[in-house]
Amino acid sequence: MIHASPLPDVEIPDELLVDFVLARADELGDKPALVDGPSGRTLTYGALLAAVRSLAGGLVARGFEPGQTLAVLAPNLPEYAVVFHGVAYAGGVVTTINPTYTAHEIHHQLVDADARLLVTVAPFLEAARTAAEGTSVEEIFVIGEADGATPLTALMGEPLADQVPRDVHATVALPYSSGTTGVSKGVMLSHRNLVANVAQVLGPADLREDETLIAVLPFFHIYGMQVLMNCGLRTGATIVTMPRFDLEQFLSIHQEYGVTRSFVAPPIVVAMAKHPLVDSYDLSKLEQVFSGAAPLSAELALEAGKRLGCEVVQGYGMTEMSPVSHLTPVGQFKPGSVGVTAPNTEMRIVDPLSGEDLGLDADGEIWVRGPQVMLGYLNNAQATASTLDADGWLHTGDIGHVDEDGHVFVVDRLKELIKYKGFQVPPAELEAVLLTHPDVADAAVVGLPDEEAGEIPVAYVVRRAGSEATAEQIMEFVAGQVAHYKQVRRLEFIDAVPKSASGKILRRELRARAAG
Repeated sequence: MIHASPLPDVEIPDELLVDFVLARADELGDKPALVDGPSGRTLTYGALLAAVRSLAGGLVARGFEPGQTLAVLAPNLPEYAVVFHGVAYAGGVVTTINPTYTAHEIHHQLVDADARLLVTVAPFLEAARTAAEGTSVEEIFVIGEADGATPLTALMGEPLADQVPRDVHATVALPYSSGTTGVSKGVMLSHRNLVANVAQVLGPADLREDETLIAVLPFFHIYGMQVLMNCGLRTGATIVTMPRFDLEQFLSIHQEYGVTRSFVAPPIVVAMAKHPLVDSYDLSKLEQVFSGAAPLSAELALEAGKRLGCEVVQGYGMTEMSPVSHLTPVGQFKPGSVGVTAPNTEMRIVDPLSGEDLGLDADGEIWVRGPQVMLGYLNNAQATASTLDADGWLHTGDIGHVDEDGHVFVVDRLKELIKYKGFQVPPAELEAVLLTHPDVADAAVVGLPDEEAGEIPVAYVVRRAGSEATAEQIMEFVAGQVAHYKQVRRLEFIDAVPKSASGKILRRELRARAAG
């Protein structure tokens, strides 16, 4: 049974991304488009469009060709939008890198994406230089200034009056995701994918030009990139950026700028519901808190909403869906629900064992089909085929059901990915690191529930005979090789890792052990 969206279809124009997102930039002129929250530095719509055209002109002048890739390794800053859309306007592909990655992780993405240029900021320059060794990166540019580095301003050139011609189905963004299993993969998203999803979100979201949004969710992540940056700019709203989350600064920006809508992940909702600091700030302009990237409990949404005096709703999606497939329209909040299926989108609930379609209120795997679904994984036909079937259905790996009102409830996941504060942590990656420790004979990693983080990575380790290594020593070893959010938060020693006859780790047994 195919569940169509209960919302009316929206028009999806055959336009390239920048032409669509910045369609009103000339008209809005001196209106602030992006504001750096900590400093107040402002980029108007007119200045944004001019900078995008100038960067595109500079890229073309130096031989950057359509389809080539530029990597961005930076926190949220107004210039992030300049780089992202400047590359798109020049016909290129932007691959966005998590700034908390280690040099090894950055290197992997640069190689896989075949990035030709890299843009970063001074604090990440050393890691960027180390990571770029042995890759196709020809030059590194910095936003701002840094000793011995070429500033981004040197890349600006004669403005391009028109977008470099591209097919709307050509890849424009290449964020990385672990998908339903395994290591990080490049998700190929086209101009059409991103334009479609902005249109699909803006229809039900009722976002207005007079609104002020806070961008604490990172632009390198598909949620921040699309729901905040691109939807906000398309609407003509003002986006106040934060380079990192700090609760006091987050609340101060809400008060100072009169933030009307806050797009967050569940750990921030926890703080807004429970932290005493919230009472010290005026959040009266806040109309809605929209949570995504990880599950939010009904109880927490209600608690935060009561305290803040506004709706606290959630949506659902994946990088592979640009990212939104489900969202809560204004006035249709239902506790625990991720909302309804987005416009122009179909959904199936499928029994993971039999492959049969299920009806209302029955739990099964969520499958999604729509114009926002990715082209596929870069250089990985096998992973693409296991996620995206021949009929265009994306198998999300998440378990849920749909009720009679069309609201969807995500209850569990087939996939083994751990969602720590909205970030994806592949257990297999941590297991591989653990197994390189000389005192580790075997290891398994699972995600266990945590009120603040959503889930935390917990390791179960079999020590080699005679080893006296402590849990703390092994956790420190892992911490030195992975990004902060991937670190093992708890480690237990066990006699043997439970496995099936085929050698597959029985993670459910480990979760049951933790619960017991």
